[in-house]
Amino acid sequence: MPFYYFVYLILLLSVSFLLVRYLLFRRTSLSTRLFMKGIRAENSGFYEEAAISYEDALTKIKKSRFHRSFEIKIREKLKVLYTIRNYQRDMDFVRKNNSWIS
Repeated sequence: MPFYYFVYLILLLSVSFLLVRYLLFRRTSLSTRLFMKGIRAENSGFYEEAAISYEDALTKIKKSRFHRSFEIKIREKLKVLYTIRNYQRDMDFVRKNNSWIS
């Protein structure tokens, strides 16, 4: 049996191993899934739920310490959500029909 058959066999086994490994470990991280859940809630108008999801994702990101840009992105989203929540809360105190509604 010539030597190049062994090379082909090793190459085929390594490619198949890498393919199986990729298929098994391609799940997204928990922080990414929480971020996507927050985006869906924000797009639906559920700002409280979105803020909770973003905060959970931020705590999971802080544990890994490798995704600095992702952490910055989540913090910016949280700032916007806090501003929107404060604006909506302040809109409850708007004067309507010459009376204060609280």
